[in-house]
Amino acid sequence: MKMYAITPIPKPRMTQRDRWAKHPAVLRYRAYCDEIRLNRVALPESGHHVTFVLPMPPSWSKKKRTEMDGKPHQQKPDADNLLKALMDAIYEDDCAVWDVRVTKLWGETGLINIGETA
Repeated sequence: MKMYAITPIPKPRMTQRDRWAKHPAVLRYRAYCDEIRLNRVALPESGHHVTFVLPMPPSWSKKKRTEMDGKPHQQKPDADNLLKALMDAIYEDDCAVWDVRVTKLWGETGLINIGETA
Protein backbone atom coordinates (compact mmCIF):
# COMPACT_ATOMS: atom_id res chain seq x y z
CA MET A 1 0.00 0.00 0.00
CA LYS A 2 1.32 3.42 -0.93
CA MET A 3 0.39 6.34 1.29
CA TYR A 4 0.63 9.96 0.17
CA ALA A 5 0.28 12.86 2.64
CA ILE A 6 -1.87 14.89 0.27
CA THR A 7 -5.26 16.29 1.26
CA PRO A 8 -7.80 15.12 -1.35
CA ILE A 9 -9.60 17.80 -3.38
CA PRO A 10 -12.67 17.12 -5.56
CA LYS A 11 -12.72 18.05 -9.23
CA PRO A 12 -14.55 21.38 -9.54
CA ARG A 13 -16.96 22.28 -12.30
CA MET A 14 -14.98 24.29 -14.81
CA THR A 15 -15.79 26.37 -17.88
CA GLN A 16 -13.67 27.89 -20.65
CA ARG A 17 -13.41 31.03 -18.53
CA ASP A 18 -11.49 29.10 -15.86
CA ARG A 19 -8.47 28.99 -18.16
CA TRP A 20 -7.79 32.65 -17.37
CA ALA A 21 -10.06 33.52 -14.42
CA LYS A 22 -8.62 33.11 -10.92
CA HIS A 23 -11.40 31.24 -9.10
CA PRO A 24 -10.22 29.86 -5.72
CA ALA A 25 -11.67 26.37 -6.25
CA VAL A 26 -9.91 26.02 -9.60
CA LEU A 27 -6.61 27.32 -8.18
CA ARG A 28 -6.83 24.78 -5.30
CA TYR A 29 -7.55 22.01 -7.82
CA ARG A 30 -4.58 22.99 -10.03
CA ALA A 31 -2.26 23.09 -6.99
CA TYR A 32 -3.57 19.63 -5.98
CA CYS A 33 -2.84 18.26 -9.47
CA ASP A 34 0.68 19.71 -9.33
CA GLU A 35 1.25 18.07 -5.93
CA ILE A 36 -0.01 14.70 -7.25
CA ARG A 37 2.43 14.89 -10.17
CA LEU A 38 5.29 16.12 -7.97
CA ASN A 39 4.86 13.12 -5.63
CA ARG A 40 4.66 10.78 -8.65
CA VAL A 41 1.40 9.21 -7.49
CA ALA A 42 0.61 6.14 -9.60
CA LEU A 43 -2.74 4.45 -10.08
CA PRO A 44 -2.67 1.16 -12.02
CA GLU A 45 -5.37 0.39 -14.57
CA SER A 46 -7.11 -2.27 -12.48
CA GLY A 47 -7.31 -4.11 -9.19
CA HIS A 48 -6.64 -1.26 -6.78
CA HIS A 49 -8.36 0.31 -3.81
CA VAL A 50 -8.07 4.07 -3.32
CA THR A 51 -8.81 5.37 0.18
CA PHE A 52 -9.28 9.09 0.59
CA VAL A 53 -8.81 10.25 4.18
CA LEU A 54 -10.41 13.67 4.61
CA PRO A 55 -9.37 15.87 7.54
CA MET A 56 -11.88 16.52 10.30
CA PRO A 57 -12.95 20.14 10.84
CA PRO A 58 -10.95 21.94 13.54
CA SER A 59 -14.22 23.04 15.15
CA TRP A 60 -15.04 19.47 16.22
CA SER A 61 -14.53 18.60 19.88
CA LYS A 62 -11.82 16.13 20.92
CA LYS A 63 -14.53 13.63 21.83
CA LYS A 64 -16.13 13.84 18.38
CA ARG A 65 -12.71 13.71 16.68
CA THR A 66 -11.82 10.53 18.58
CA GLU A 67 -15.22 9.03 17.78
CA MET A 68 -15.11 9.81 14.04
CA ASP A 69 -11.45 8.97 13.31
CA GLY A 70 -11.41 6.22 10.68
CA LYS A 71 -15.21 6.23 10.25
CA PRO A 72 -16.89 6.53 6.83
CA HIS A 73 -17.08 10.04 5.37
CA GLN A 74 -20.70 10.28 4.20
CA GLN A 75 -21.03 13.84 2.98
CA LYS A 76 -19.64 16.06 0.27
CA PRO A 77 -17.26 15.89 -1.53
CA ASP A 78 -18.49 12.83 -3.42
CA ALA A 79 -16.16 9.86 -3.91
CA ASP A 80 -16.52 10.04 -7.70
CA ASN A 81 -15.36 13.67 -7.78
CA LEU A 82 -12.34 12.84 -5.61
CA LEU A 83 -11.43 9.93 -7.89
CA LYS A 84 -11.98 12.04 -11.01
CA ALA A 85 -9.57 14.71 -9.72
CA LEU A 86 -6.95 12.05 -8.90
CA MET A 87 -7.24 10.30 -12.26
CA ASP A 88 -7.19 13.57 -14.23
CA ALA A 89 -4.01 14.58 -12.40
CA ILE A 90 -2.30 11.24 -13.10
CA TYR A 91 -3.49 10.37 -16.62
CA GLU A 92 -3.61 12.39 -19.81
CA ASP A 93 -6.46 10.11 -20.90
CA ASP A 94 -7.96 8.21 -17.96
CA CYS A 95 -10.17 5.89 -20.02
CA ALA A 96 -7.56 3.12 -19.53
CA VAL A 97 -8.59 2.70 -15.86
CA TRP A 98 -11.32 0.09 -15.72
CA ASP A 99 -11.36 -1.31 -12.17
CA VAL A 100 -11.01 0.86 -9.06
CA ARG A 101 -12.56 0.65 -5.60
CA VAL A 102 -12.96 3.92 -3.67
CA THR A 103 -13.44 4.60 0.05
CA LYS A 104 -13.76 7.91 1.94
CA LEU A 105 -12.85 8.08 5.63
CA TRP A 106 -12.44 10.74 8.31
CA GLY A 107 -8.95 11.31 9.69
CA GLU A 108 -6.76 13.78 11.55
CA THR A 109 -4.92 14.74 8.36
CA GLY A 110 -5.62 14.36 4.66
CA LEU A 111 -4.16 11.25 3.02
CA ILE A 112 -4.46 9.23 -0.16
CA ASN A 113 -3.81 5.48 0.19
CA ILE A 114 -3.50 3.30 -2.90
CA GLY A 115 -3.37 -0.43 -2.33
CA GLU A 116 -4.31 -3.64 -4.09
CA THR A 117 -7.88 -4.89 -3.87
CA ALA A 118 -8.21 -7.88 -1.57
